[in-house]
Amino acid sequence: MPKQNNQAGMNQANQAQNTATEFASETNVSEVRRQNQQSAAQSASQQTAGQATEFASETNAAEVRRQNQQSAAQSTARQSGGQATE
Repeated sequence: MPKQNNQAGMNQANQAQNTATEFASETNVSEVRRQNQQSAAQSASQQTAGQATEFASETNAAEVRRQNQQSAAQSTARQSGGQATE
């Protein structure tokens, strides 16, 4: 009889350990899923910021190009004006 009780006790202990392990495993899966979603959200936000920076960069390049053309036109006008007075 004691051997059967001992076996039953071990079975219960093993079952409790399996339940605890299963719960921990499910908790880990849930935590990993949460971290993955957080990481994806951060990645999306960084991509958006990168796109905004790229847009600003292109806008700045266009503005610099416009200013250079304007400056070149003014310089040409000054040179033409200077030659006309010489």
